[in-house]
Amino acid sequence: MTSTAATARIAYQGEPGANSHIVCQQHYPELEAVACASFEDVFATVRAGEADLAMIPIDNSIAGRVADIHHFLPDSGLHIVAEHFLRIRFHLMAAPGATLESIRTVHSHVHALGQCRRIIGRLGLTTVISGDTAGAAREIAEAQDPTQAAISPPMAAEIYGLEVLATDVEDEDHNTTRFVVLSREPERAPAGQGPVVTSFVFNVRNLPAALYKALGGFATNGVNMTKLESYMVDGTFSGATQFLAEVDGHPDDLGLARALEELAFFTTDVTMLGVYPADAYRANR
Repeated sequence: MTSTAATARIAYQGEPGANSHIVCQQHYPELEAVACASFEDVFATVRAGEADLAMIPIDNSIAGRVADIHHFLPDSGLHIVAEHFLRIRFHLMAAPGATLESIRTVHSHVHALGQCRRIIGRLGLTTVISGDTAGAAREIAEAQDPTQAAISPPMAAEIYGLEVLATDVEDEDHNTTRFVVLSREPERAPAGQGPVVTSFVFNVRNLPAALYKALGGFATNGVNMTKLESYMVDGTFSGATQFLAEVDGHPDDLGLARALEELAFFTTDVTMLGVYPADAYRANR
């Protein structure tokens, strides 16, 4: 995604200093980052024209898919135009004057607490769940209590004036989140100018071998499918099942074009979510 002078704002979910905010600053420093309370608010902000782009986390290497996002995407009216990967880093931070010996509780999002169990156990801290990692840092800054600490991204310490008591406290050094960038208008990456990812959703009827037949064309045409996830439609167990799929390649490539044509014979409601450049991170893993 190449930003233009007309693109002025990018929306993200969370409070200032959240990982989504960090990704916005890393890849779109020229844009004004707009904090939103929920994912629904992010989508609504872009649809209303109050922001040009949205930065949304979609998968994490430890926690898996981000809850609810895959349900929102097909009906959001927005299009994936880019992807970015962020190595997740967490610091243990507290109000000025606090020490590792003085803290008794640690605040953070439930996922962050689960990803930093070692230091929590070593220090014997009691966990307190917050709605957002950066929000936890804000809470600690407001409390100014030397017995309270937060596990938050590094930027949050700068924003909220906290002291870092320990750096990189996450249990795994491969903790990485994949983000996608959404726009009101589709912006399809050109074919033949580097690796491309194609994301789409489709429905199959709840019949024997329906999925096998739907996906056969990708195998026979040599298309690498990197993601396939299923979701119930309308909360029913007996009706259609929706799938979100991602493949390497461009729809104009002969192999993928044939695979998508075959997919259409066995499915309903095939919807393209985006055709966008593959992040360089993929080639290094």
